[in-house]
Amino acid sequence: MGDDMFFSDASITTIILFMLPAIINLWAIWHAMTHRFDHEKEKMLWILGAIFLPVLGGLLYLFFGLRRSKPLY
Repeated sequence: MGDDMFFSDASITTIILFMLPAIINLWAIWHAMTHRFDHEKEKMLWILGAIFLPVLGGLLYLFFGLRRSKPLY
């Protein structure tokens, strides 16, 4: 009983595949917050999209929002 681990039946590949959408979303939120856009509303829409459309919002930001962002400096 003491040797049982929470992820004992899951391989590391399975764990990474389940975590990947969350990592993409967290990265999209972080990236949008630390970069500027032409309009402040656009920035907020990307952040809200990544929050309320978890997998889709992060992927859309990765393919479309990334090109529209500019560094803060």
